[in-house]
Amino acid sequence: MFLGQYFHSLDQKGRLTIPAKYRELLGGEVIITKGFDMNLLVMPSEVFESWANQINEQNYADPNARLLRRYLFSNGEQVEVDRTGRILIPQYLREKANLNTEIVIVGVGNFFEIWSKENWEQHKLTLDEAESDVARFIDFQLTTSRSRA
Repeated sequence: MFLGQYFHSLDQKGRLTIPAKYRELLGGEVIITKGFDMNLLVMPSEVFESWANQINEQNYADPNARLLRRYLFSNGEQVEVDRTGRILIPQYLREKANLNTEIVIVGVGNFFEIWSKENWEQHKLTLDEAESDVARFIDFQLTTSRSRA
């Protein structure tokens, strides 16, 4: 599971060193695509395939289904983790996520996100609103038990 936050930097060629804990979970080839919050999503191929299957099952006549398909697939790239644990982020994806030198890698369970430091700092303001978070997340019915009734 991808957890935590890591502050890293991109090199001049747009390569990012993946945290060692994450490399073990990724394997050799990953999918990187545009996220929904001015960020990028990086996931093992099998996680992306699961999403792709769900998207491909949607009714193509539905305009939102078509938009989602275009959004994720047209902005997706298969990239390899090199022997030093880096991935090359394509220029057009760096531009879409406003990535410069300082970036933040954020674990979100089955995959991780890449944020510009500026965008992450701004997004954290939303995450740090305790009272709003309670109202926002109450419908998820999170429990600490192992099974749900």
